[in-house]
Amino acid sequence: MVGTAETRLVLLRGNSASGKSSVAAGIRERFGRGLALVGQDNLRRIVLRERDRPGGANIGLIDTVARYSLDAGYHVVLEGILNADRYGQMLQQLRADHRGHTHCYYLDVPFPETLARHETKPIVGEVSEDQLREWFRPLDLLPGSVEIVIGADSTLADTVDRIMHDTGLARLPALEQ
Repeated sequence: MVGTAETRLVLLRGNSASGKSSVAAGIRERFGRGLALVGQDNLRRIVLRERDRPGGANIGLIDTVARYSLDAGYHVVLEGILNADRYGQMLQQLRADHRGHTHCYYLDVPFPETLARHETKPIVGEVSEDQLREWFRPLDLLPGSVEIVIGADSTLADTVDRIMHDTGLARLPALEQ
């Protein structure tokens, strides 16, 4: 078992440029101290400099960082593409092991909107339209209908508000500085 009855685990999944990192940052900004951001891109691309592949080392690292943070009393927002076929088993076990409240969201943005949003990202020169098309998986949901699907029509502010309310984070105090 991991975390406490009071800890919150928020899973944010979706295709590239769906808004996951922006939503996670918005939640962190609204909540304050005591909320750990566990980002797939940071751990996979920056820490390990690993390609996304089945059985990659980043899968275990993501799990370890999320578990450690929950055990230390932090609420956790775990965000990334986190394809169901590669990360689903780890996410399912993390959800099952978490003692507190777990909430799962999938940000569903159609491919044309993904392309438009990608044009505003710092990695625009590193990732081509063909690569985005190859990575794109419409509604790559986890089994068991555990995710709430949030469409592209939800603004960043509305999405952050919804998740803060749904998870109860809006009512919880941040840690002292």
